[in-house]
Amino acid sequence: MPICKLNDVKQSISDGQRLLGLDIGKKTIGLALSDAGLKIATPVKILYRTKFTPDVAELFKLVDEQNVGGLVLGWPVNMDGSTGPRCDSTRDFAYALMRIRDVPVFFQDERLSTQAVESAMIAADMTRAKRAVRRDALAAGWILQSALDTIHDRAITPE
Repeated sequence: MPICKLNDVKQSISDGQRLLGLDIGKKTIGLALSDAGLKIATPVKILYRTKFTPDVAELFKLVDEQNVGGLVLGWPVNMDGSTGPRCDSTRDFAYALMRIRDVPVFFQDERLSTQAVESAMIAADMTRAKRAVRRDALAAGWILQSALDTIHDRAITPE
């Protein structure tokens, strides 16, 4: 299965399946799940990266348990919209996942996702320690919710 566009989500996954959002970092992967109606993203957990094989095994365990039909990966473009080494790394990660399992993968612009959740946590007066523990899962939720909003906005037909 190739990397898909968000406007192909409805054709790429079965009814009732969910999407799993990933915020891929060097040390962690933040995870968030959509509901079956593809409307709401909920941060789930953070995977602390070790080696690719056990990380992917844990990821696909969640995919199987939660009836996930597709993955939404944060696409780390630069602020000017250009791609760089982080995009190359994310693309390589996506292709490695697809070699293990035939699963639709979608990219969602993640610019300012971490800053957005960090600002919200500061506004909620969370300590640095609590922010560090939740940051990546919340960023994954922000990325996935942005994708769900995009999917929903495209599904609405103008009158």
